[in-house]
Order: sequence, then structure tokens, then C-alpha cells
Amino acid sequence: MVAAILLAGFCGIAPRIACGEDGYNLWLRYVKVPDAALLARYRSGVTEVVQRIGPEDRSCAVASDELSAGLTGLLDESVPAATTPDRDGAIVLWCVPEWRGKEALSITTGSQGYVIRSARMGGHVVTVIAANSGVGLIYGVFHFLRLMQTERPIEGLDIAEQPKFERRILSHWDTPGGSIERGYAGQSLWQWNELPGKLDPRYRDYARACASIGINGAILNNVNTTSQLLEPDAIRKWAALADVLRPYGIRVYLTAKYSAPMEIGGLKACDPLDPGVREFWKRKADEIRQAIPDFGGFQVKADSEGQPGPRMYGRTEADGANMLAAAVGPGGIVIWRAFIYGRNPDRAPDSYNAFAPLDGEFAGNVVLSVKNGPIDFQPREPFHPLFGAMPRTNIFPELEITQEYMGHDWHLVYLGAEWEQFFGSDTFARGPGSTVARVADGRLFHQSITGIIGVANTGSDRNWCGSDFAQANWYAWGRLAWNPEQSAADIADDWIRMTWSNDPAAVGAIKSMMMGSWETFVRYDLPLGITFLPQTISHYAPDPKSRVRAYGLDAAGIGMDRTAKGDKDIDQYFPRARAQFDEPAYLLWFHHVAWDRKVWTGRTLWEELCAQYAEGVAGARAEAAQWARLSGLIDPERHAAVAARLARQVADAATWRDYCLRFFHTVNHLPLPGDISESGPVGPAPARRDQEP
Repeated sequence: MVAAILLAGFCGIAPRIACGEDGYNLWLRYVKVPDAALLARYRSGVTEVVQRIGPEDRSCAVASDELSAGLTGLLDESVPAATTPDRDGAIVLWCVPEWRGKEALSITTGSQGYVIRSARMGGHVVTVIAANSGVGLIYGVFHFLRLMQTERPIEGLDIAEQPKFERRILSHWDTPGGSIERGYAGQSLWQWNELPGKLDPRYRDYARACASIGINGAILNNVNTTSQLLEPDAIRKWAALADVLRPYGIRVYLTAKYSAPMEIGGLKACDPLDPGVREFWKRKADEIRQAIPDFGGFQVKADSEGQPGPRMYGRTEADGANMLAAAVGPGGIVIWRAFIYGRNPDRAPDSYNAFAPLDGEFAGNVVLSVKNGPIDFQPREPFHPLFGAMPRTNIFPELEITQEYMGHDWHLVYLGAEWEQFFGSDTFARGPGSTVARVADGRLFHQSITGIIGVANTGSDRNWCGSDFAQANWYAWGRLAWNPEQSAADIADDWIRMTWSNDPAAVGAIKSMMMGSWETFVRYDLPLGITFLPQTISHYAPDPKSRVRAYGLDAAGIGMDRTAKGDKDIDQYFPRARAQFDEPAYLLWFHHVAWDRKVWTGRTLWEELCAQYAEGVAGARAEAAQWARLSGLIDPERHAAVAARLARQVADAATWRDYCLRFFHTVNHLPLPGDISESGPVGPAPARRDQEP
């Protein structure tokens, strides 16, 4: 396929071009190291670049170009190339399969890993960045540049890395019409009407940003898809995008609508046991592979929220998934979403009940995509009980990077803190230490395929994510997808230094804001484990009046009794895991609690609930004040943009508190805090004007 790629892109790839601080460069700004002493030290440690890579490998060429661009920007001077190390400080790029011999290093990091080592070569002290593949070399280069961006030492290095998850896939809920379901950063990145002939330069910039944090897959269309996106014209468009993403190690996946055999195949049914249906999908998978040889496979949302599925024919989810798995063959996978719920207002048990009995019945190249919690990406949920419950099934965690229930792009919520807690949760599936991370990455049950899905938050806005701080969630997801046991605080520290500043005052203040932001949001949105208050369509502001049945409100108390005395949902967890859910954070998730019951603080539940809302509002105000004090340490354009969003967040926090407590007051008739009037409205709280349905 021949298509011209326009010669524009990240300002960071051409660091000498003046570029305003508008957020486009993300964490890849490559600005000159400001400290003179450190700059001199880096220049003496990076004197030349020696390449020992295969010239025909496009990924190796990407790694080489990135290293050159990064070093030129950070050092404010070009670094000469050499054919062999002839001085101390040489950087040796080494793709091992291309260079065997007496100098070959032993690389044991698999096809995606890399090493960065200080060594002696030809009598000189050098830094070797080596990998078994061009993609591994890209990851190694970005790691080395990150050390310099964050002002870490580059001497005495001995780094060996490989990803814990084999497949690290962004899921884009984009539509051909340009909209993004649950997207808050403009329109779709994919210019559907221009493909395949014209390729927007942002495609390459997107691929580069993904590769910098180890992302190696992209599902390009929405989970709620149409069959027409599997037609020949559409496949040619997907293939054009795949050609751009491939050199950066990113494989393309597509969402397939289960009823496609009827809608575009001319069949009268889509029964997974029908030979005609099986043949349709086999032909379709072959057609896609002809255009995209490294096609990753299909994602499927079936039997959920009106989407068709195998249950229409009395078949199981395993029947449907296995039929598609046979079609894609051993080189691809089928990502079958486990997001299924019934008509019960409490969704929590439904997915477990649908899938746990099918453990061991799914084909080896089927994976279940399981949301982090049992309801729907709520601001705080316990981990999903399917983690640890299906030892004979491949399971991918599905996390939401876009802030669907987290105040959209208007609210600062660093999700790294939530995800760290999720991965560290102990399932007790095989005794203590059976964390979600160990279940998901295959260490506990040795699944044949491991991976993770992240619902993307990117869009056409100049800064990619709407809010500059929303970029941190894209970044943190990629880093945790590489290693789910990393510290969210350490990841935040790197992102701040690469995105904003290495100034200690700025780093400390911003890190404090980020690390407390998730708890702050939960307190003014859904404190003490209350869940599912959001407006039905926008999922932005709370609507406590219309969601009463979902969170268990009555005159006696509040909360859902999911214990052995209630609906017994807690029995879906292993016995030793259940004790974790007695902590205050999940109080009202698992228990219906009387308003006048004394809780751990000595207050009544009502008093504590009011206090939690007040602390959330105070936390939002503190974040805004802290950011205001950074004026002068942050470029004025981005500082002003963030300040405007924080002001909106502060106003929302107070409004949401007032609406919720007023409505609860109409039910329990208990006194409101003195700063909230009984005469105000009781809900729903106003939605974002630019996100109304």
C-alpha cells in the first residue's frame, strides 16, 4: 500500500524548532537540560552514537531516529555518529540478532525486552542499549532518554527489562462519524474520510507516544460497533493505519459485531454452531490478514446492553468466543468482554455468574476482558471477583483511562493511585500473595496469553487528552501495563519531570496534588463506598434521586447489603479476601448501615458522610490553591489551562456535595451541615454543558 505521510509531527522530534507549550509534545518534550553542571556531565557521558543494527529493520530505524532527536534536544547539540567506539561516552545501539560474534551480549529479556548497560568496548567506557528485536530497542531507547529527561545518572547502568504483560492494548471507542463514546478530548484521531490515501501526521505521533511507554496494540473502533467496519473498503482504511503503527511495534485489533454474518454476510442467523456462520468468520479473518498480516484479532461485546450474542440461540459465551477463535487462528486472539449484566438494579454479581461456570471451556486463544471492578468503572470498586476465580481461562484486566465516571477531563484525578491499589489487591486464590497482578500477568495460573486493555482517553484536541493532567493517566496506564507492580508515586514523579519541570518545588507540589486527587474525588463524589450515583446519560454529575435502588437508600440507612445476611454477593470472593471489604472505604458497598450507627471515627454514619463530602470539597480547593502557587514555575499557557479546569472542579465538588446531601436529607430528615441550605435543589446536579446528550 502506497500512501504519503505528511512530514509534520511532534516538535520534540525536531527539537530546534520553536514550539509553544500547548501540551502536544506530552512527556516527550526533550528540552535542554537546564542545570549547567548536569548538562556538562551528560555531554561527557554521551559523545557519539554507534549503531549495530540491521538497516532493513524499520523499528531499528525508529529507535535510531528517536535517540538522535532526544539527545539533540536534551544536550542542545548534535551527537556525531561513529562506526565503532573510539572514545569514552559512546552510546552503542545493538540489535542482537543482526550482530553475532565475539562481542555479542547475552540478551535474556525475550522479544520485547532490552538491556541498558555500562560496559567496556574497544578499551572505552560505553553505554550499550541492546535488544533482541527492533521494537525492544525502541523501548530501550525511550528508557535511556527518560533517565536524562528526569535528571538521573547515566553512569554505572545495569538495567534489564521485559514486560509482565505480553499484550498491552489501548481500546479506542471511536466511530467513523468522528465521535468518541466516553471521549472528552475532541473528535476521533482517525480521519475516516481521508483514509487510506491521506495519513494524518498525528498517527505517527500517536504511535511514538504509545511506544515510549511500551504500548503494543490498539483496538481501533468502538466496542459498540457496526458490521460495516468489516467491509472491504473499511479494511483498506484499517490497513493504512496499521502500516503507520507497525514500525513502533503496535498491532491492530478490530471490534467485530457479533451479528455481522446477518448484516453483511447475507445469512439468516449468527448461531455460533452454524457451519455457514463459522465459514463467514473464517473468510473475514483471512481477508483482514491479507491486508494486515500482523492482525492482532477481534474484540467482541456480545449479549450486553442490547448487543447481539450467542445467548440468542441458547448457546454459551464460550460457544461464541470459540467460534471466532477458530476463525482468527493461532496467530490472533479473541477478546471477549465480560461486561454482562441483567435487569437487577445491582449489576455486581452478574458477570461472575455468567462466566465463572465456564472456566476451562474457552479456547486457548480466547481471553476474557474483565473490568477492574464488578459494576462499571466506578470511582471506587472492589476488585472483580473473576480475578482468581477462572484459573483455566486467559483473563485481561480492562481499565478505563478516559474519565467516564471521574469528572471527565475537567477534574484532576490521577488514576495511577487507583490502579496500584487494584493490582495489589489480594484475591487469596492460592493463599496470601495471590494479588490481582499475579493473577493477571500469568504468574499464578500460567495462562498461555497475558495482556491488559485500557480504554483510551485520546482525541483530536491539540493536547491529546483535553486536560493536560489527563495525559498522566495515559502515561501511567502504559507504565503499569509494562509492570503492574511499579509504584504509582514513582510513575507520577517521572511524568511530572518529563511533562512539567524538574524543579524540586514544582515536582513536590504537583506530586502531592496527583497522589491525593483520587481520594479527594471519591470523597466529594461517592464517599464510604456509595456507588452508582451518576446521571444516566452523561455519567458526569451525580443524580441520587434516580439511582436510589442502585445504592440502597432508605429512611433507615444507606448502602447495599451484599454480605451473607443480604444478597450474598460477597460469597463470590475467596473467604480470606472477604475480610478486606470490612474497611471504611467499602463500608456502603457491602453493608446497609443505619444513619445513627457509630462508625470508626466515633461519629454517626450521617455525620461521617457529611464530613467526607466536606473533606472532598476542601481537598479540591487545596489542589487549586497549590496549583496557583506554581505560577512562574510552569509555562503560562498550560498553567492557565489547568487553573481553569481546577476552578470548575472546585465548583463541581461543592455543587455535588450539596445536591447529594440535600437529597439524602429528604429521606432521613437529619440535620444538614450549617453551610448547606435545606431550600436548595435535590438533583440531579447540572451536567457539563458541552457534554449534554
